[in-house]
This record gives sequence, C-alpha cells and structure tokens, in this order.
Amino acid sequence: MRIVRDHQFVTDRDRGAVAAIGNFDGVHLGHRSVIDLARAEATRLGAPLGVVTFEPHPRQLFAPDSADFRLTNSTARAHRLEKLGVDVLYELNFTPSLANLTPEAFANGVLRAGLGLRKIVVGADFHFGKGRAGGVADLIAFGDAYGIEVEVVPLLENESEEVSSTAIRTALAEGRPRDAAAMLGHWHRIEGTVVRGDQRGRDLGYPTANMWLRGLHKPCFGVYAVLVDVLNGPNQGSYKGAASLGLRPMFDGKVPNLETFVFDFSGDLYGAELSVALVEYLRPEMTFDGLEGLIAQMDADCLRARQILDAV
Repeated sequence: MRIVRDHQFVTDRDRGAVAAIGNFDGVHLGHRSVIDLARAEATRLGAPLGVVTFEPHPRQLFAPDSADFRLTNSTARAHRLEKLGVDVLYELNFTPSLANLTPEAFANGVLRAGLGLRKIVVGADFHFGKGRAGGVADLIAFGDAYGIEVEVVPLLENESEEVSSTAIRTALAEGRPRDAAAMLGHWHRIEGTVVRGDQRGRDLGYPTANMWLRGLHKPCFGVYAVLVDVLNGPNQGSYKGAASLGLRPMFDGKVPNLETFVFDFSGDLYGAELSVALVEYLRPEMTFDGLEGLIAQMDADCLRARQILDAV
C-alpha cells in the first residue's frame, strides 16, 4: 500500500482511484461497508482502491484539550487498511489551511485537481469543508459538476445499534471488548513500540512488554486476556498473553500504560512493534497487602486467560 500525505504532490500512478472518504477511526464494520463498496467499484472500473483520510484527526485540531478519544493511531489504521486491500492511502495532513477550505474548494481543489479521483464512496453521515458545512447532497452536486461519480452508503446497524466509533468507545470503557469486536469486525488492538519499564514484572516472575497509550481512548482499566502479534524483529509472530491496562495502583503509577505478559515466550522485545488485541476483561485493577497476594492473583489471571484464549 502506498501512502500519499499531500494532495498537491500526487503522481499519475496514484490518480484515478475509486476512494472511500472518512476518518476511519477503528476501521469498524460501518467503515468496512464503505470500503467494500469502493473496492467493488474499483474492481469493476479497473481502478486503484483508495482511502482518503486525515492526520491528525480533525478533532485534535479543533479541540486540542479534549480527552483522548482515538481508537487507533495512524500506524494501526494504516495496518488495518492495508489488510483490507487498499492500494493507496491518501492520509492528508490536516492543517488549518485545509480545514478552512469551503466545501466547493475542497471538492474541486483536493478531490478533483489534487487527487484526481475517479469515483467517491462515503457514508450517509459524511460532512466536509469549513465548519462541516458540506453534506452528501453537496458532494453529489460537486461530483456532477466536476465529473466525479459519488455513491452514498447507508449507516450500518448491529442488532438495532448504530455501529459507530462512539459506541465502540463506550463498550471498551465499560469493559466489554467482545461487544466492541462485534462492531469492529475484529478485536480491538493497541499498537505501539515496546518501551523500557521499571522491570518489576521481571522480579515477580512475570516480565512484561510495556507500551504507552498516549492519544488513545482508554479502555476500562484492569486485566485482560490478549492476543499478541509481534510485528517486526527476530521474535516476529503471534502469541497469547495477559495484560494489565491502567495505572498500576500497587506501585503508585501516574501515567496509564499497557503491560503485556506473553505466554511461553523467552526473548527481548524492547523496541519491537506490538499489536495487542483485547479479547476478554478479567478483573479491575486491585491493590494487595503484599507481593505474595499479587503473584497469586497473577497466577490465577494467567490460568484464566489461557483457558479463554484456547477457546478463541
């Protein structure tokens, strides 16, 4: 998959695509329905399959002090889109100048002249241009004027609940990763680089791979059964494990992070890129009278996690 970050510098190879447009945070089933239709049209027309999205997320520009909300960082989103067969990811740099374009200027200057799109597919709730002033009716009108076909996909519902990033965030915040997965169409994954921690886990017999959660929506704090993909390095592969997500109250933690114990693994993961899938919430964070109680609970957590993951 090729990544284009500036609509003013697009090669002929990356023009003429059929593109789905949106933020695609989490790349959930609603997003998939838009991308699937774009793929079908790209195949029919013999065109590249594209996705147009923005980085940083527009909310980060308009409300920089808002609580962390993203389900995926840009790297994780790109990984998921690549798995869906996207040929070109137009990950446009969302600057104030881009945000201030009128709907018509965005359609004409970015989608037509810049990216040279052949066809556009969007969800029914799509808005664009300064102040989100443009809607799907405007996009269709501009498409007619500029020779770009536009197709609109109805919003997807899952058991009478609209599939949305907001609903997924709620499920995760309530400790319901399986419900989130049902809307995502895949396990919710946290991806990032393994950083060096305080190594307390090693001393307890449970060495962990530590990852920061900066900028990401925080699922319910506690312990999870997880699936682990090591994405690079000599230990690349798929594993099972148990992870603690939160503040580590036993050790007066101040910044939330994700600590993953990888089952049946011996090696060094520092600096490796990990993708950790939350499968089932086991329990909330707890404090103990001493390390013996903590270790006994970790033993029980890992036993239960193994049983759960063996059935996945």
